Amino acid sequence: MEKERFTMLLLEPGEIFFEDYSVQMKMLDTSASEERNWIDGRLKLCSKSLTFVNKDINQPLIKIQLKEATAIDHCNIMERNNVLSVQCKQYVEMMEKNILAPYKFVHQQAKFYFYFNYAKVEDCLPQILQLLRAATLPTAEQNAMIMAIVHSRQARVSFDTSWLEDLYEQVVLETQANKVLPLVINPGRILLTNSRIYFQPYNNLDQHPVLKIQLKDVKNVIKRRFLLRQVGLEIKWLRQPENKIEHLFISLKSQSDRDELYTKLLNQPAISLERIPQDQMTMRWQNGSLSNYDYLLYINSLADRTFHDLTQYPVMPWVIQDYTSSTLDLNDPTVYRDLIKPIGALEPNRLERLKERYMEMSEPKFLYGSHYSAPGFVLFYLVRKYPQYMLCLQNGRFDHPDRMFNSVADVWKNVLVNMSDFKELVPEFYDTNAGGDFLVNSYGIDFGYRHDGTKIGDVQLPPWANGPAHFVQVLRDALESDYVSQNLHHWIDLIFGYKQKGIEAEKADNVFFHLCYEGAVDLDTIRDINDKHGLEVQIMEFGQIPKQVFTLPHPKRSVPTQNKLYAETVLTSVKEPENFMKKPFELHKITAFQSHKECVTSLMMLNNERIDEIVSVGQDGILKLYNIKTKKLTRSVALSSLPLSSCISYYTPSHRNILVVGSWDNSLIFYDIEFGREIGKLQGHEDAVSCLALSPSRKLIISGSWDCTIKIWRSYVSGTKIKPAEYFGAQLDHDSKVTCISISRDETLLVSAMEDGEIILWNMDTYNVQFTVKGHNCKINAIIFDQEGKHIISCAGDKVLNIIDVHTSTQVYRTTTEHEPLALAWLGNLLLVGDSNGSINVWNLQGATFVSQIHCHDGPIHALLVSAENDIILTGGKDRKVIVWDCKKL
Repeated sequence: MEKERFTMLLLEPGEIFFEDYSVQMKMLDTSASEERNWIDGRLKLCSKSLTFVNKDINQPLIKIQLKEATAIDHCNIMERNNVLSVQCKQYVEMMEKNILAPYKFVHQQAKFYFYFNYAKVEDCLPQILQLLRAATLPTAEQNAMIMAIVHSRQARVSFDTSWLEDLYEQVVLETQANKVLPLVINPGRILLTNSRIYFQPYNNLDQHPVLKIQLKDVKNVIKRRFLLRQVGLEIKWLRQPENKIEHLFISLKSQSDRDELYTKLLNQPAISLERIPQDQMTMRWQNGSLSNYDYLLYINSLADRTFHDLTQYPVMPWVIQDYTSSTLDLNDPTVYRDLIKPIGALEPNRLERLKERYMEMSEPKFLYGSHYSAPGFVLFYLVRKYPQYMLCLQNGRFDHPDRMFNSVADVWKNVLVNMSDFKELVPEFYDTNAGGDFLVNSYGIDFGYRHDGTKIGDVQLPPWANGPAHFVQVLRDALESDYVSQNLHHWIDLIFGYKQKGIEAEKADNVFFHLCYEGAVDLDTIRDINDKHGLEVQIMEFGQIPKQVFTLPHPKRSVPTQNKLYAETVLTSVKEPENFMKKPFELHKITAFQSHKECVTSLMMLNNERIDEIVSVGQDGILKLYNIKTKKLTRSVALSSLPLSSCISYYTPSHRNILVVGSWDNSLIFYDIEFGREIGKLQGHEDAVSCLALSPSRKLIISGSWDCTIKIWRSYVSGTKIKPAEYFGAQLDHDSKVTCISISRDETLLVSAMEDGEIILWNMDTYNVQFTVKGHNCKINAIIFDQEGKHIISCAGDKVLNIIDVHTSTQVYRTTTEHEPLALAWLGNLLLVGDSNGSINVWNLQGATFVSQIHCHDGPIHALLVSAENDIILTGGKDRKVIVWDCKKL
């Protein structure tokens, strides 16, 4: 079967194709009074034109725009009475010799006769005349009339149920919908059943008469904006048996229709989506398990940017600023663009001129009269790959040769100095799979000649690139470089984050024309269709700011990235490691002690070369000492009549192992392990001591209390009596009871958590507050730094596990657990979370993924400790047990 020459890209953007007819055509050139022979072909009836497709592929397609038609009628000619006559002022010839080239506009009177081989003229003439009348109206009214015709046709047609795969499928919903591709809209019907979703176009142009998607293959369903309205839906599915990812982008009549389809689709039992929370993706990127390229594609998707809509095409940053050198050293920071600034602010002189103009403007002011992403800019870069899109967008013409994308260096220079050019890049610049095919004139299209006589061919690359594939590879390496990884969050703040609009945008010199911001105008409230259309065209041509994804500063990337950390596509490449869920996380119980009379609150391994001795304290006020090898309790000491909350251990210079125990009687109790006696009690607080921490290198003990303070104490070193005044170092005041504290591994930071859910980060050199955040809305049970001191992990009575970035104080991950988390500890790179159900929950925070759950106690786990060698885990709980676990086999 021959490939159809006619495509909807030969029509105006968004024009609708209704149907086609087998015809014979004869043309009468009225200027030459020349009548030609009948020619076999097909006549395409479209909303704004009639297009004749000659059976001879060497002959051009002829398009008659209805606005250029002067008369259309049913006539008889040469004994043929089933003929449509069309008289016009001009017509367009396209695809002559089947070559994609600028259209030829024939500016002369012409008359065409179409003899219908099978259909009857009287059946299709009323609709053609209706569309002809619409063509005489202003554009907005013409579009409104066309959509009324479309909806009228759609209302008379229902889905052909003979296309159902299974007669026993249950229909859930049937509705009108348009399939959307770049610059193309194809109306049809959506049918949702309990096992499939179908799209049946009203015409026969699609690859499939009916598109069938099994719900079990659907991987993602995303609500989208389309033409500035919340009516779009994007469905991603896995095509079988090729195992290839496919996309269907549809628009519906209204937001309520879209939302109904979305809800009913997600409610089908056969649907199983790849649900990866946004904060989890951010964590993966931060920890290096997701490339910068894939993370940017993911954020673009969150911000309503899609490859199926040129008005909202994904946007990528320029990262390299050297396009003239013969070699490029990606380890040299000077080759990179400043990602803290928007494109328009990179060149100081231009920015100064823009600010002068800004100050003279009336409200609403803007710095940049052009945008960084719009359909014209996207096709500026991609015209060699998608020339048909440019011809469609620009009414059959390519851009002037001197204004085309001819040289990378010239474009970069222009976006630095031109007063109206602020373009960023498109993903193709970093897509190593495509190999830079958009830079090559592979179709051999005649784009014309530049002013110096140079014929337009491939894009001129920088001297340091030895070809398109190498150029894209170098750019991708640059995007994944350590420099970009450490600065990319600044650019994300500008394009998708808190510097996108408002006062922060003004401070960052990031202010665009007001109509390009989401929600600036509610088009549904504008009654005058001409005003509405004018705004739509203005916004579409100017470009749209992405939907704001982040309202707080975006966290910085935590780890250097590897240049080879690439994935083919976002979300398809982001998968759980195979062994995470298939191989269970196992613990092997060594022994269990049940000697406390009440809840075990804290556990400690003695700070010496032996790890066979452990300590526990409990709410019964007793300190216990155990020997793991003999599996026996070796010591039991009643230290207080009130509960003991916490315990730490350190060595003195004289090699005495000292335990410090926090008590609800407001004191810190010092206990000498070697001599087996209490050596002192420090009345350090005015209420119960709730938590303790140790800074070994600084020789400091840190205590938190219900009296809303943290106090810093010097370690006990001699046999003298412990006096508060002599050991006191500093006091850190809080607004609520301090419930837990943690010190970073390098001992430069201290974090404290409170009963009201607030978290404070302190500098251990100055004891100044670094930041205060509201991590939870209730009492925080435990808090801990990650091993690099770049994140704070907290858990609370709201069942939430929270991760906060130390540098920006922003929440980068948040998940709700099944049971209340009570205790936290690290086992290598795995986070252990003890919960109120007596289980240890294992999380891999590098990928922000849940690994496993192990039930350990007959009640809540309040104490959790891992040995320095990561081979022993201690747990203690409300069931009064202390359990020793072997984790060598994990």
